[in-house]
Amino acid sequence: MEPDASIETSSMIRVAVLPIASIPPLLFQDYAAMLLRHHTVSLNSISSFYTEHQKSPFANQPWDSGSLRFKFMLGGSPPSPWEDFQSNRKILAVIGLCHCPSSPDLLSVANQFTAACKSYSSSLVQRCFAFCPGDSQLEEESCKGSNIVLFPPADRQTQEFHLQTMVQDIAASLLMEFEKWVLQAESGGTILKTPLDSQASLSSEEVIKAKKRRLGRAQKTIGDYCLLAGSPVDANAHYSTALELTRLTADFFWHAGAMEGSVCALLIDRMGQKDPVLEDEVKYRYNSVILHYRKSFIQDNAQRVSPLSFELEATLKLARFLCRYSAYSLMQDFSKEVVELLTAAADGATSLIDASDKLVVYVEIARLFGALGYHRKAAFFSRQVAQLYLQQDNKLAAISAMQVLAMTTKAYRVQSRASSEPSHDDGQTYADGRKMHHYSIVSLFESQWSTLQMVVLREILLSAVRAGDPLAAWSAAARLLRSYYPLITPAGQNGLASALANSAVRLPLGTRCGDPALPFIRLHSFPLHSSQMDIVKRNLAREDWWVGSAPSGPFIYTPFSKGEPTHGDKQELTWVVGEPVQVLVELANPCGFEVKVDSIYLSVHSNNLDAFPVSVNLPPNSSKVITLSGIPTKEGPVSIPGCIVHCFGVITEHFFKEVDNLLIGATQGLVLSDPFRSCGAAKLKNAHVPNISVVPPLPLLVSHVVGGDSSVMLYEGEIRDVWISLANAGTVPVEQAHISFSGKNQDSIVSVASETLKSALPLKPGAEVKICATLKAWQLGITDPDAASSKGVPGTLGKQVKDGSSPMLLIHYAGQLINSGEPQTGSVPPPGRRLVIPLNICVLQGLSFVKARLLSMEIPARVGETYTKLVQLESDATERVHGSERQSDRFMKIDPYRGSWGLRLLELELSNPTDVVFETSVSLDMERPNNKDSSSHCTCAEFGDPKTRIDKECTARVLIPLEHFKLPILDGSFLVKGSQNNGNTGGRSPSFSEKDIKAELNASTKSLISRIKVRWQSGRNSSGELDIKDAIQAALQASVMDVLLPDPLTFGFRLAKSSLDHSAKLISPKKSDMQVNSLGSGGSINAHDMTAMEVLVRNNTKETIKIDLSITCKDVAGENCIEGDKATVLWEGVLTGIGKEVSPLQEIRHVFSLYFLIPGEYTMSAAAVIDDANEVLRARARTRSSDEPIFCRGPPFHVRVNGTA
Repeated sequence: MEPDASIETSSMIRVAVLPIASIPPLLFQDYAAMLLRHHTVSLNSISSFYTEHQKSPFANQPWDSGSLRFKFMLGGSPPSPWEDFQSNRKILAVIGLCHCPSSPDLLSVANQFTAACKSYSSSLVQRCFAFCPGDSQLEEESCKGSNIVLFPPADRQTQEFHLQTMVQDIAASLLMEFEKWVLQAESGGTILKTPLDSQASLSSEEVIKAKKRRLGRAQKTIGDYCLLAGSPVDANAHYSTALELTRLTADFFWHAGAMEGSVCALLIDRMGQKDPVLEDEVKYRYNSVILHYRKSFIQDNAQRVSPLSFELEATLKLARFLCRYSAYSLMQDFSKEVVELLTAAADGATSLIDASDKLVVYVEIARLFGALGYHRKAAFFSRQVAQLYLQQDNKLAAISAMQVLAMTTKAYRVQSRASSEPSHDDGQTYADGRKMHHYSIVSLFESQWSTLQMVVLREILLSAVRAGDPLAAWSAAARLLRSYYPLITPAGQNGLASALANSAVRLPLGTRCGDPALPFIRLHSFPLHSSQMDIVKRNLAREDWWVGSAPSGPFIYTPFSKGEPTHGDKQELTWVVGEPVQVLVELANPCGFEVKVDSIYLSVHSNNLDAFPVSVNLPPNSSKVITLSGIPTKEGPVSIPGCIVHCFGVITEHFFKEVDNLLIGATQGLVLSDPFRSCGAAKLKNAHVPNISVVPPLPLLVSHVVGGDSSVMLYEGEIRDVWISLANAGTVPVEQAHISFSGKNQDSIVSVASETLKSALPLKPGAEVKICATLKAWQLGITDPDAASSKGVPGTLGKQVKDGSSPMLLIHYAGQLINSGEPQTGSVPPPGRRLVIPLNICVLQGLSFVKARLLSMEIPARVGETYTKLVQLESDATERVHGSERQSDRFMKIDPYRGSWGLRLLELELSNPTDVVFETSVSLDMERPNNKDSSSHCTCAEFGDPKTRIDKECTARVLIPLEHFKLPILDGSFLVKGSQNNGNTGGRSPSFSEKDIKAELNASTKSLISRIKVRWQSGRNSSGELDIKDAIQAALQASVMDVLLPDPLTFGFRLAKSSLDHSAKLISPKKSDMQVNSLGSGGSINAHDMTAMEVLVRNNTKETIKIDLSITCKDVAGENCIEGDKATVLWEGVLTGIGKEVSPLQEIRHVFSLYFLIPGEYTMSAAAVIDDANEVLRARARTRSSDEPIFCRGPPFHVRVNGTA
């Protein structure tokens, strides 16, 4: 049998193409390729070369439409014993190809060609084509008259035209030889034999039968030559005669051959026609051919030769014809008939004696099944072909078996990556191919084929080892071990590992293979450094370019984003040129031997990242997560589809997408096992790969807290300066920088020296700047569990409330706007960065409040001769005139309008639950009006020297004086401000309530609270401030009006000028409103002396007040010593019922004299009833009705009367 046989094969002229002399193989292939293009030569093109010596036997030669068909046999072919039966099996022409520069001796070339032609006795025409001859060879006489044809050096087109001419000449020569042979066969007898004919002596009957069969066989052979000569009509006539003669002589074998030739003549005559009747005719005739081949079977010749091969060949020819017609026909589908024919041929192939015939049958069956699209059936018969090759113990057969098995891998889904179709997603990232269709997974992993797939890979491994192809053997072992390790025993796994190692030894260093072995590699995650997450796009349209741009981290939401919607399904990741990056991958070794990975690094198809290799050892049945790093080298998108692995002596590329598909198949039960779960690895969700892009070099600020980056331990209210060092670790300078705050407790950042940072710009690479941040610890909430537990147990330190309670400094910075060159329209500027500096503040429980209350007391002032006067000078500075101030006077100041020791103190009880000692001090921020402008400046008066010491686990009380905060004027507009707005619309007189007054006093209360500071110090470095706002607010809630608002009238007593014994300059009436009286220690009052005194009454409102004044004097027992029978004090002047009118913000004096009969201690007081009080006075007095009198009583004044000697 012959491969690639078809019905039209009977019309093809076989031409042996032989290499002559020492022609290089590449040149031989090149010349042969030019020759193969001329496999069909039309008859009208050879008319100039054809010479008719006598009348042609081909009477119906189609010179206009006919053609000669050639089948070039490269390297020739051995003679066939069936050449008489089928003339197309003969080598009818021999063409030699020679390269003259390689073979300069043309005579030797001619001799070699002649010797080569002797092997083909059936050849009718011989030509030797000698290419590229030299000038001497063109003039050489030895080649003239021989069969050598010289092709002078020329361009390709000229040589092809010359070759076409020579082929036409050969075709004409063959046609003339065919005519001679046919004329000779018709005139004389021709003996035609086949291996089926008996070689023994024939009996008389067999001799007579042979003579009768000779005529039929001769007609059949003449028909073959007519068919080869391109005359199908003449061939059909001779075939018809042969059919009749062979039928009469029962020569079934030659009858089948003649019928087969007639079918070929029919197809050649109707070339290009698509007629269903023709197809039915061909089917009918070829079924008869198969039947007659079957009838020609002779039992006696079964062991020696059998016509079964011709029967099978005819079956395959018919199947090929139907398959080809089914592919081009839209009306009929002969697939079922073709399958039946191929199945019958496969069954018949088992009875073939010759292994080569069986090989050809299986090859043709596999080809036809493949043409029908039955790839698995084609793969099955291809494996049968490979088995026949493997039965031959030679290297060439093993190579053939390996090549045939390689063609079956696609059908069995075990093909090598190198032989598979190129992927359409080259250059895309791993995530671009994440969405796998279900049918794709099924086509890749089919568990029910596992055993068969393993057998195929074992056969490929065996054939590759026999063929001496270490790379193919390594690839097969790698696929077998990687895909089917669960079905392979530990001993088998070790054997495959040895096969991998043995194959690698025979390979050159650095050999690459498209099929990965172990380990399995999947993408774990992209660990992001803060410098990668905090890259911010620059908005050139705004000065604050960072606003409206979220950081580039791989998170759906960040606390710094402005709520912009995310576009696209994938997040974006930005890498910077020159800054190292990391990728986490997980490796798994599910086999029973140790896997040593010599090197593994990222596979970067975009060629803009330098990856760093690492080595790792994986114990049996283990997995490991490793870090792969690299440095981006240039701008643009980054494509990282997998890893490059050097393992088992070969370099392979592992794609993340393939392992991802494998894991998807494992979850759906389509693959045998999950290699990572079998190694005990945790279940990992498939990592989403962001769109990675590389931007130009950027500045990189690195921060650390001077003194250590650990938490700053602060007590509640402690104020401390923290120095932060900023260094530029990048390669470009910092041109812009802005500091802002974020997070919780931002109020704890008192100030940041941002000007220091801006003054250091541009901050060059390697430069460093230090900025100061002033921090104040916040108060721990009562509801916080940590704070509550620490407060309840004395000596227990408080803790930080919870994670994330500390504030953060945000520094947005950027480099140059344009790196180099002129700015391009539409170009994207280099992004900026954001540095997040967490201020790790750990707040400890400090001083705690136990309770707060408001204290009020009155100490009578003494009426004496000398005064301690505070005079306000023109320069607005306070100067003490004379006298010494006692220690207690620092705490108790005489009200300038009351003249007595009036004290209002805020008492704070503090507890120290810590293990350290605190010292507290009270300071007041005093505000004084400036005469030059309306602004004010503050002076600070500190009280409490010595400071209040609070030992650990102890409590103490701190007193805060409030008298300095009383308003100097009782202003009516201040009280009725809120009510007047409503009074204009209603037409009613405004009414004043305590609620309205408190609302108006709110601002003054806040001002009071803000000016009182309670500071503490612990040790040398710890100092802070207590938060007393809430405590003061609670303490003043009920008495805020009494604290802030003055009385309408204030009273005071002093000695008149006439009673002074020394010359003391008294304050003039014009300056009495600035006088501050205090207890004097100098003057004295003697008994039995008439002492002149005066009472001072001041109006603190802006309205004139009419009063009814009265004066009383009491002794130490509290009895009135002026009136009654037991009066001890005599007086001169009026003491009761004194009617006075006091101008706004002015004072009046009333002079009287007292005569004390008994020395001792006396108390004087003044009181007044206000006539016709207005709404302001009634609101201050909190009267309930308009008829209720308003009574004002002054504080007591102490008088000491000395006895006379």
